[in-house]
Amino acid sequence: MSGPSSTPRGEHTPRPGARWETALRLGGEQLADDHTPTPRPNRATRRAARRKQR
Repeated sequence: MSGPSSTPRGEHTPRPGARWETALRLGGEQLADDHTPTPRPNRATRRAARRKQR
């Protein structure tokens, strides 16, 4: 791997019309009803719990 360049590169100018606006998105959170049963853990979680018990 080569060392750092002796001539630094200048700032990259963005293309015309490009904008840095942030779009808000939901983070995957879901509301659960209080009466809904808890979901069963997946296979990997069940295996890890069994391994820990040994």
